Amino acid sequence: MALQLWETLKESITAYTGLSPATFFTVLALGLTLYYVVSSLFGSDDAHIQQSSRGFEQQMEPLPPPVQLGEITAEELKQYDGSDPKKPLLMAIKGQIYDVSQSRMFYGPGGPYALFAGKDASRALAKMSFEEKDLNGDLTGLGVFELEALQDWEYKFMSKYVKVGTVTTTVPVTDGAAEGQASAAAESEAAKPEEAADGDVAKPAEDSPSESAAKETVETTPAVDAEKKE
Repeated sequence: MALQLWETLKESITAYTGLSPATFFTVLALGLTLYYVVSSLFGSDDAHIQQSSRGFEQQMEPLPPPVQLGEITAEELKQYDGSDPKKPLLMAIKGQIYDVSQSRMFYGPGGPYALFAGKDASRALAKMSFEEKDLNGDLTGLGVFELEALQDWEYKFMSKYVKVGTVTTTVPVTDGAAEGQASAAAESEAAKPEEAADGDVAKPAEDSPSESAAKETVETTPAVDAEKKE
């Protein structure tokens, strides 16, 4: 019975397709394999598109308005490097702090410029450097072209982002300045005894008129007595 069904199936395949049973089943297997591969590729693309759309929707969520911070230190600025999603993403150029939260894909964690976030990256931007030693606001030693590049970055930030504060700079007291202040204080202290001594010397000179007046009184007294006797 089974053999008769197989013979009938082979005859039907040959009659309807013009192919031998072996060729027919080979083509069928290849078709199923191709369908599986194509469906798996399109299925992964759909999943990727859905993930991308969800990420895009998250990025399109309205950002909170920028908060003015006023003057803060460079150490305090490090708190706004994007590690805390609840805090704004900040970055400074030439001491001016800007809110770059709208460009988190560039300056946030994993972005190409993530190293600049939470810092005054003036020197790094001027030199287009990603080295740790250049992640500061020191502009000494920069050339004309580097300063022009930094100026372009500053114009871009001023036109695109909101300024929310400034970075306070502290000028350290050098050893030379401290020694100068100490020597000046010592000189002023040494001058005080000399002034006091000069004042003591000047006092007798001031008292000299009274002494001369006393002498005149003594000299005139005998003359008066003589006149009385006469």
